[in-house]
Amino acid sequence: MMLLALYAIFVYAPVEKSMGIIQKIFYLHVPSAFLAFFAFFITFIASILYLYKRDNRWDTIAFCSAEIGVIFCTIVLITGPIWAKPIWNVWWTWDPRLTTTLILWFIYVAYLMLRSVAGENRRSNFSAVFGIFGFVNVPITFLAIRLWRTIHPLVITGKGINISTPMIHTLIIAFVAFCLLFFWLLINRIGLEKMRLKVEEIRASIEDKIHLEHEKQGG
Repeated sequence: MMLLALYAIFVYAPVEKSMGIIQKIFYLHVPSAFLAFFAFFITFIASILYLYKRDNRWDTIAFCSAEIGVIFCTIVLITGPIWAKPIWNVWWTWDPRLTTTLILWFIYVAYLMLRSVAGENRRSNFSAVFGIFGFVNVPITFLAIRLWRTIHPLVITGKGINISTPMIHTLIIAFVAFCLLFFWLLINRIGLEKMRLKVEEIRASIEDKIHLEHEKQGG
């Protein structure tokens, strides 16, 4: 599917008249932004469910989805300036959409850092609360181009979609390809995290047994 998306982007989709070839980065930028938002939404829902059910599976899903969300958000922050330089003549401008996206990235990087430094007993609770309140910035980022005056392009308006039909087809194919990639990454990351937790559990059990044996020998 990803190969089909690349074919559609570089062969099927026409070159945009005013922006030229650089416009094709749009087909990577937009799906990445959508999936970053979606990943953080999963973290938000999973965090609520963890606090409600106290089931560690939801904590694992929240953590893994946040990791993948940060990856896609990073892609957004890289592809955006690559597009902006030839079009706006600057790598970065403190536009509302760009600024809120950067803040969103920092929020979820902080979420991941919190998980790495918080004590094991408090990690899940703290990160769940953080994951819930951190999501507040997602709708703000999404609506930034409608709430404030901005120079960020607005593809979908009240009058429809401001791109040609082949471009719409290509965007849909790119969305499907990126969504499949997202779910593949999420499922595999959750599997790896469960395996890591199981290994830690076995190691802790072995260490406890060794400690008890030493106490018996010492006694």
